[in-house]
Amino acid sequence: MDYTPKILVVDDEKDLREILQFNLSSEGFEIDVASSAEEALSLSLENYHLILLDVMMGGLSGYKMADILRKEKELDVPIIFLTAKGSENDLLTGFNVGGDDYIVKPFSIKEVVVRIKAVLKRGTMTKKPSTILEVGGLQLDINRKSATIDNEAVKLTRKEFEILALLMKNRGKYISRDEILSRIWSDDVIVTERNVDVNIARLRKKIKEYGAAIKGRSGYGYCFE
Repeated sequence: MDYTPKILVVDDEKDLREILQFNLSSEGFEIDVASSAEEALSLSLENYHLILLDVMMGGLSGYKMADILRKEKELDVPIIFLTAKGSENDLLTGFNVGGDDYIVKPFSIKEVVVRIKAVLKRGTMTKKPSTILEVGGLQLDINRKSATIDNEAVKLTRKEFEILALLMKNRGKYISRDEILSRIWSDDVIVTERNVDVNIARLRKKIKEYGAAIKGRSGYGYCFE
């Protein structure tokens, strides 16, 4: 692979987390760990290439976390479940909530590595390559609809994200308010140029120091310089 896969290990067993972190790091992966589904859900999960997820944990189960990722957060990051339960019903449940593979405990590190590589390889063949717009530490992932500044997630509304993507795709070019309205807002919604200005103002605050790169010019519209 021409990149270092970033993997999140989610398991409430401290010893297992440490074993996986040490051995997978030795295999060339970048590993982060979380001791619960709740802790994992507080992270910027769109930044990971794969999640190793224990099924049975205190609090939210791995199945519930996967369900939240797929349905609420709409993230398609690959998930490999880790579990002591390997019945057919358990396997079906894991796949039904969006799992990509299932490893039954106890397992060998070699097996985990092989499974990880297989899922990552399958993902690169079946998923569209991520389209990234990047200026300095500001990064927009068009496919995942996510924004980050220095790898920290920035919460943008759909309109704010679409406006920023439009401006970043056309860096150095002024986009008129009318054009922004026609591209971002559907025809059946009654909006005015004021809506554009309000969204731009909010957007500038949210992207912090990069807000100054959005220039407004009377009669010309807005430009990302």
